[in-house]
Amino acid sequence: MEKRLAYSYGRALALSRMTLFVLAFALVGVLLAFAPSVPLVPLALFLAFLAGAAVLFAISPLLTQHWLTRSRLILRQGWYFQVSLPLSEIVSLTRADETGPLRAPLGLHRPLGQPTLYLTGGRTGLVLARLGRPRRFWSSFGLEATELVFDVEDREGFLRAVEERRGLLAPVQADRADADLRD
Repeated sequence: MEKRLAYSYGRALALSRMTLFVLAFALVGVLLAFAPSVPLVPLALFLAFLAGAAVLFAISPLLTQHWLTRSRLILRQGWYFQVSLPLSEIVSLTRADETGPLRAPLGLHRPLGQPTLYLTGGRTGLVLARLGRPRRFWSSFGLEATELVFDVEDREGFLRAVEERRGLLAPVQADRADADLRD
């Protein structure tokens, strides 16, 4: 069995962001063409900031994947978000659209009043992970989430691999040597 399996996620978010950055660069080009004189230092700083943001938020999601190791699920979205979830903390992993159609927002999103963190690059192949206890995420300003919705391109293969790896986990151990484990 491989130590780590990689699963790609949707690219709709990255492509829409890339389109927005191309439009932003085109707008700067048009403004430069019509501006009589532009100071070079502020322009260079602005273009460097725009290029850095384009690399971080539009190109880096194309370079990352979700990983499934023997004991953890590592979800990533670009270079700006990563969470490592031990498989023992995940109560259930199911198709997100089993209960009905789900209109998931693209990107990293935590709606107020809902315990769900959306980590989506596309709207197909959505998976819902329910956690055993609430977890705080810095990307949602420290709000807790007990559910994560994310997407993978090969959802069925991913769910099979998770079940296979869950079977490899060690059985639950008692807290002490003489613990009584009766029902």
